[in-house]
Amino acid sequence: MFTSTPRSLHGERPVEQLQTTVMRAELAALIDRMTVVDGAHQTAIPRLLLARASQMQHPVHAIHEPAFCVLAQGSKRVLLGEDVYIYDSSQYLVVAQNLPVSGQVVDASPEAPYLGLRLSFDVKDIAALGLDLQLDAALPNRRSPRGIFTGDLSTTLLDPLLRLTRLLDTPEDVPALAPLITREILYRLLKAPDGWRLAQMAMVDSHSQRIAQAISVLSQRFQQALRVEDLADEVHMSVSSLHQHFKAVTAMSPLQFQKQLRLQESRRIMISENVDAATAGHRVGYESQSQFNREYSRFFGSPPARDVKRLRELQLGRGGQT
Repeated sequence: MFTSTPRSLHGERPVEQLQTTVMRAELAALIDRMTVVDGAHQTAIPRLLLARASQMQHPVHAIHEPAFCVLAQGSKRVLLGEDVYIYDSSQYLVVAQNLPVSGQVVDASPEAPYLGLRLSFDVKDIAALGLDLQLDAALPNRRSPRGIFTGDLSTTLLDPLLRLTRLLDTPEDVPALAPLITREILYRLLKAPDGWRLAQMAMVDSHSQRIAQAISVLSQRFQQALRVEDLADEVHMSVSSLHQHFKAVTAMSPLQFQKQLRLQESRRIMISENVDAATAGHRVGYESQSQFNREYSRFFGSPPARDVKRLRELQLGRGGQT
């Protein structure tokens, strides 16, 4: 198990430390003002989402799309397979692939709520920017990197983030300026020390890009029986190479990845469509009800009926907020 925790900022000069602190405080004030109630809030900027939580939360399991995540206040724990990433307002989190993760707010209170934002991005945008910057020639010859990583949040990233968030006060400026600022943020991420991890995901014919294709195939056909040999052929890799690089990127095997997709979808079906466990398990590809119940209980911590009942009670307790 690998644990990522916030690194020390002692390398920053005192003036930079002060600037970073002031900018994080301004970002927290903006998000606090723009999120009146707890939950995730879509904004006038299509890819920008703001989040607020006034208390520690139960883990939330989801397929996380590629995104840049920043906390202005509070802290969060994210699990990918057996990897654990813990970050707060001193760091950012980048998810570079569509990955099944578990996220949990671990530091929040009514007096000091968790305040964060998520800027989703399209891998095609990264590929286009990487081509403009000729990053493919500069990428290190390394194995496929994990599809999620953290980095230190500096003024060079906070500055465009603040400008992007301030645009919400002048929505008429969003169509013209938001794409430019978003491109600047992607540029800063690609130029960061771990930017090569993000760039490799979008480079044509890289192992990481082929794993992205494999993830796409699995996401579209997770209900079907999986033959790893067929998946390897489809993404033009050998079975051994697929296993090696898939686990490097996702922290799990293709079969484990498929299982998480099935279990998360079954949970969504039971909650949103009010169907029973047998129906949900069958719809996501399980032929054995006992196997479905066993794997569901192991993954979510309780049997399907009890888990769904708890989640519905939580939703009612929040008055239907998301």
